[in-house]
Amino acid sequence: MNRTRAFIAAGAVLVGAVACGVAFAQAPATSPAKTPTPTVAAPMSSNPSVAAQVEAWTMKQWDAAKQEWAKDKTKWADCEKQSDKQKLEGRKSWSFLYTCMTT
Repeated sequence: MNRTRAFIAAGAVLVGAVACGVAFAQAPATSPAKTPTPTVAAPMSSNPSVAAQVEAWTMKQWDAAKQEWAKDKTKWADCEKQSDKQKLEGRKSWSFLYTCMTT
């Protein structure tokens, strides 16, 4: 029962991350002249990025995400090619592939 809940929660996080990526991709760009310059740099968040969290996924979570992304054959092949070119292996490649597929 706990594994099922964990898998559903991971799926919800994945869907949320993809939805946020789509929302940001559709946001209109603002001109640099209108953007105010910050006077103080914002402090780093203590929460790890979503891409870093992907490295902690279980094999089951990774396989589910990979199966979903593989439906877009062209983009998946391109992202895998880039990962191979950078000689990424294991969970480091997971983070790269996640970022590649969701941007």
